[in-house]
Amino acid sequence: MMIPAQAAGVANASVIHHFGSIDDLHAALMDRMVQQLIASVLAIGDDASDRMMKHEAVVAALFDVFETRGAARLAAWLELSGEWRRLTHVREAVQQVVIKRATFGDLNTTAAQDLVLISVTLAMGAGLFGTALAELIGQEPGRTRKLATEALLAYTIARGNR
Repeated sequence: MMIPAQAAGVANASVIHHFGSIDDLHAALMDRMVQQLIASVLAIGDDASDRMMKHEAVVAALFDVFETRGAARLAAWLELSGEWRRLTHVREAVQQVVIKRATFGDLNTTAAQDLVLISVTLAMGAGLFGTALAELIGQEPGRTRKLATEALLAYTIARGNR
């Protein structure tokens, strides 16, 4: 298995020197993933034609990141090691998403914050355990994501109708 420094054609020491420590490297990776996710979410909000299509696209992007890019494992490691608090850009990025999500017109800012909170929690859980747990109980690998997406859409509809 090739390690990231080798893949980039540089020495491990060069990578550590640049970032300061392996913890700093992990924090930088997570920060970059968050920034890319935020950029995707903000673009989706502008591209989709109606609220439900926008919400479905945002949920799909969120689950894609946590299921396919290793973000769930990295975020879990950062949380378990106490490094999560160092991600200074996350708060601002989440606020951007909340504000953008509130502009869809069906949720106020508090409801949009709640939606971000539950969406990220479900996406992390699906990314970490969804496929394995579904397999353990005899379900297809995408079942967890499908159920979580349905729950989020139902939540959004219910909150938007209040």
